Amino acid sequence: MIHSYQPRRQPCSERLTLNHHDYHILRWGDPSAPLLFMLHGWMDCAATFQFTVDALDDGWQIIAPDWRGFGDSAWNSDSYYSPDYLADLDALLQHYSPHAAANLVGHSMGSMVAGLYAGIRPERVAKLALVEGFGLPPSRPSEAPGRYGNWLKEKRQPPAFAPLGGIEELASKLVGRNAYLPLPQARFMATALTRWQADALRYRADPRHKMVNPVLYRLEEAMACWRRITAPVLWVVAEEALGTPMARGIAPTLDERRTCFATLQEVSIARAGHMVQWEQPEALAGHLARFFAYEQLS
Repeated sequence: MIHSYQPRRQPCSERLTLNHHDYHILRWGDPSAPLLFMLHGWMDCAATFQFTVDALDDGWQIIAPDWRGFGDSAWNSDSYYSPDYLADLDALLQHYSPHAAANLVGHSMGSMVAGLYAGIRPERVAKLALVEGFGLPPSRPSEAPGRYGNWLKEKRQPPAFAPLGGIEELASKLVGRNAYLPLPQARFMATALTRWQADALRYRADPRHKMVNPVLYRLEEAMACWRRITAPVLWVVAEEALGTPMARGIAPTLDERRTCFATLQEVSIARAGHMVQWEQPEALAGHLARFFAYEQLS
């Protein structure tokens, strides 16, 4: 019988009010150790980094929030907007690292939030690792009427998640979507991403995250933020995610995006799709350890 993944390092669970919002935080390691913040992606949760945390040296103190509306953090009473996540991150760093610039790791949506923040508040970020999160495809103003119209429809009837068949069924789906994800790790993540509610297994995430975002993604604004980043930046690319629709959407502007970063290292990880922290956590941990090594030793 194949069991669920057993963590090597158990996190502490904390609750905080950040930006007037109830937040759930996972913290691994000695509170006196150097800090490393890890920010998860869309429809994910803080526990997504457990495998990577286990592969890192024990000398780190790692802090990972469940973003608002994900995991065990409180849901919004209405729609979700990206500036809220910038303010939440600002409050998180003010709480845990008020007097020192922070080391940030972001995956996917977490990378996009961290990348913008590092340009808006460059003095607050020491080093920045962006894992599979280099912005969205450019949008056109002509898309706005349709987007607003779809958003208004969804405001009248917000999306909902259907009950899930069970942990084993979801774990099998996760393995099917992520070719290099072992079944024990899939079971661990299936449990982390769900809860039993009214005798049914459901995702912890607020289904309103699936609503159309009425605010267009403005690449020029993102690049203006990136140009102000003073921290060294590491891009981590999963080789087998390069053919996905998202990757194809940003490919024509990828070189232009690269030029925005004054100090940029780029590494790729083989045999990994978008969820590289699930499929190749040891490889990811190795790149992160080398990139952040100076702060750990100082």
